[in-house]
Amino acid sequence: MSKTAIATDSNSGITQAKAKKLGLFVLPMSFYINDKQYYEEIDITQKEFYQKISESKTTVSTSQPSLSELSDFWRKILRDYDEVVYIPMSSGLSGSCATAAMIAKDFGGRVHVVDNQRISVTQQQSVLDALAMAKSGMSGRRIKTKLEQEKLISSIYIMVNNLSYLKRGGRVTAAGALIANVMNLKPVLQIQGEKLDAYAKCRGIKAAKQKMLEAIREDFDSRFKAYVEKGEMALMYSYSDMEEDEVDRWKKDIEAAFPKYKIKGEPLSLSIGCHIGPGSLAIACAKITKPD
Repeated sequence: MSKTAIATDSNSGITQAKAKKLGLFVLPMSFYINDKQYYEEIDITQKEFYQKISESKTTVSTSQPSLSELSDFWRKILRDYDEVVYIPMSSGLSGSCATAAMIAKDFGGRVHVVDNQRISVTQQQSVLDALAMAKSGMSGRRIKTKLEQEKLISSIYIMVNNLSYLKRGGRVTAAGALIANVMNLKPVLQIQGEKLDAYAKCRGIKAAKQKMLEAIREDFDSRFKAYVEKGEMALMYSYSDMEEDEVDRWKKDIEAAFPKYKIKGEPLSLSIGCHIGPGSLAIACAKITKPD
């Protein structure tokens, strides 16, 4: 039986401490604040990050891992394992997955890069599923195949609290951001597979929360109905730099709407926070991929 390691990047929201506890490996993603490079959890905390980007003239951008960073990361793991299943963020949202797949060709079949079109808590679910499959004795190649077969059975809905951060990244005009903020409009974005799209515009946080709950309910009653009936869907939430009581209220709203589910929650990774800023809330679901 081969010894298979499971690895991912910090876009999954899995911290270094949690990875160590679970027996996983997490590659820290880098980003730039005013042209200075930072690595999540390595040289900046979540609190420090949001304090820095709150300044109006601050520029923030993300960056995919360098070829050497990724190669060194895998080589270190392969000292103790026969193979690695690497689960990066969706190829539709970053070029890092394609880069990883290219580099993996130099590792003689010992590195399996999974493009399962997920990010944040849905990506994290894939990582946890991969770990369970590896512990059951499944090969890296088989784990990759199963995750990619079920990659599109997931949804994320995100309420953006302040459009100023999307404006900085060129994803919305300055005028559009100003009007939305003045009118207290809270856009809800959706991630379905590889695409990040607008889903709805809501007046205030309360309306945005309700819209997201309705969106997940619609998914459960339609395209994911068969998996819901089999108990194969996981339900999660996420947030960026929110007050603890506000996060707790969001969790309770979800529990009230979906009482049969054990809800899991994690803060959004900082590479995502670069684009949407603080005060955002999200709800997500994903099929649980089980061992053969």
